[in-house]
Amino acid sequence: MSETLTDPLLGRLIDGRYEVRSRVAAGGMATVYVAFDRRLEREVAIKVMSPHLGEQDDSVKFASRFRREARAAARLTHPGMVRVYDQGVDGEISYLTMEYVEGENLRSRISHERTLTVGEALAISEQVLDALAAAHRLGLVHRDIKPENVLLDTDGRPRLADFGLSRAIEDATASTHSSGIIMGTAAYLSPELVSHGTADTSTDVYAVGILLFEMLTGRQPFTGESPLEVATQHVHHDVPAPSAYVPWLPAEIDELVQRMTARDPQQRPADAAAALTDIRAVLAVLDDPTLDRRADPPSGAVPVEQASDPDATTVFDSSPAGTTVALPVGLATLESAAEPQPEVVEAEIMPPSEAADQDASRSRPAVWIGAITAAVLVLALLGVWWYMAIGPGAYSAVPDVTGDTAAAATATLEEAGFLVLDPTTEFSDTVEEGLVLSTDPEASARVLNGSEISLTVSAGPRMATVPEIVGEVESDAMGLLGDAGFTTENVTVEREHSDTVTEGTVISIDPAVGEELRHDAPLTMTVSQGPAPIEVPNVYGMTESDALDALAVHAMNVTVEYGRTADVDTGEVYLQSLAAGSDSVRTAGITITVSEGLPLVTVPEFIGMSARDAQRTADDIGLLVQFSPRFFSFITGDLKNNSEVVDQNVAPNTEIEQGSTIYLIYDN
Repeated sequence: MSETLTDPLLGRLIDGRYEVRSRVAAGGMATVYVAFDRRLEREVAIKVMSPHLGEQDDSVKFASRFRREARAAARLTHPGMVRVYDQGVDGEISYLTMEYVEGENLRSRISHERTLTVGEALAISEQVLDALAAAHRLGLVHRDIKPENVLLDTDGRPRLADFGLSRAIEDATASTHSSGIIMGTAAYLSPELVSHGTADTSTDVYAVGILLFEMLTGRQPFTGESPLEVATQHVHHDVPAPSAYVPWLPAEIDELVQRMTARDPQQRPADAAAALTDIRAVLAVLDDPTLDRRADPPSGAVPVEQASDPDATTVFDSSPAGTTVALPVGLATLESAAEPQPEVVEAEIMPPSEAADQDASRSRPAVWIGAITAAVLVLALLGVWWYMAIGPGAYSAVPDVTGDTAAAATATLEEAGFLVLDPTTEFSDTVEEGLVLSTDPEASARVLNGSEISLTVSAGPRMATVPEIVGEVESDAMGLLGDAGFTTENVTVEREHSDTVTEGTVISIDPAVGEELRHDAPLTMTVSQGPAPIEVPNVYGMTESDALDALAVHAMNVTVEYGRTADVDTGEVYLQSLAAGSDSVRTAGITITVSEGLPLVTVPEFIGMSARDAQRTADDIGLLVQFSPRFFSFITGDLKNNSEVVDQNVAPNTEIEQGSTIYLIYDN
């Protein structure tokens, strides 16, 4: 049957945002899918809590674990960590979204390569510790280091995932004690976590040491028929030296592994940063041939196989026999205490034969009575321990105080016997400021009597102040509103034409800059569309002043030039750079040319011409001519065609306005 038919989440849209496309891993507590984030248009990994957990009485605890994982992992920004983006609930689905890392996990790598080279095993351990060091500096313990949680990207770089079991260091021990269960993977559990339920930074160092042992030798140091058997070996046996299985491994490797996996936490490196220093010291002294060498696969062994749910985390709890292996905190101590102790009995001295007969008659019922009495006593003690330690007598349901004031909620919880921590605040758009939003553990969860309860109190809706965005381009303005804390989906963009503001630039914001509002309040941002479109007016033949007035109506940027023409009168427009009736916009630039008069012509040399030729020449260039005779010509006669021009009143090559009159003197 296809995956699509067997998994109802494939193809589903979670929370109106994440489109589930394929399944990449299925675990005991969650299933991981590849999904497409429609809002940010990117691929993400989405981790969905297994449906069967929601049917159990402690489902609220598992949901709380999901939220804790998101909060813890979101604080980590190390490149060796898989980033967590979001967390939420959609109906019956609790999910968190993470960075999608293409590649394989370390379990897959070990499965098909069996063993890794010394250099690669040390390099992977080094990078895992480097990422863990960042978490330890923030006070976070991973508590579930295993090959399934080390992802190898397409370049082979390790990325540490799944902080689902991590807690703040100061809360880690309290968590195990309050829940009465140990959550982890048996092959990598530290002795103190099995025996006492305590976990600190050295607990992660122990698991990385087991990881290094497995990469070098191709096997886990402790195996058994059940997780209980494996966990017990961590408490009672030292991790063997890797050279016990790979004889050529140098002593530096043995010392490193055994120091990281010491049963006494005080004998291990204190945290990942200290272990990282140790690993780098070993890398510095090993030669290249040793670093490049790989152990032969274990003789007669097969690769470590992944179970049907390869990412499963083993959960040890106090469920009835036949369902889950029970491993209460402190089991190792109880086992040693329950061993039979020798019993001292005073005996009466009597003859051997009589004593033998009497012993024969007494021994059988005495032995049975003693055995039954011891069994009843042991069962009674175990029953009392079970009832008070992990049974009904040790647990109470958390009262529902949501909607109460912090003071009233604290009083209710303390009256029920719980220790209430200082409340934290969280913004809420729906719950009035000062009222309880939630508790951790959640309402109705059954927890150990006297457990610590955290209150989350509403701080009311998150407020934001309208930033200065006038004059910013639209995209930058949206970014500034988002940075100020506003929900940009509630910003309405209106557009209007402007003669003064560049297209795409913010003209105004309503409510105004500096106003303090709810983060989800509606805002109206007005953005410029630039100058409005116009039809270029016709100013041909207008006087200069009239033309400027006509163009000013459209706020056009006018340049005036001057020239000469016979087409219009002096002072009138005879040319415009934008054609009349063409499309343009307000404030556009336009050049108009105003007439300064008729065109200029160059006066020719008329002297020596005949009167007829002089007249023709003047006509050709647009000049008027008046002829006058010399003084004595009044006596000799009138102007004739062949009369010779002997003088002119305007010197040759002088420029004068077309249509001007020039006076020529002739002589018959």
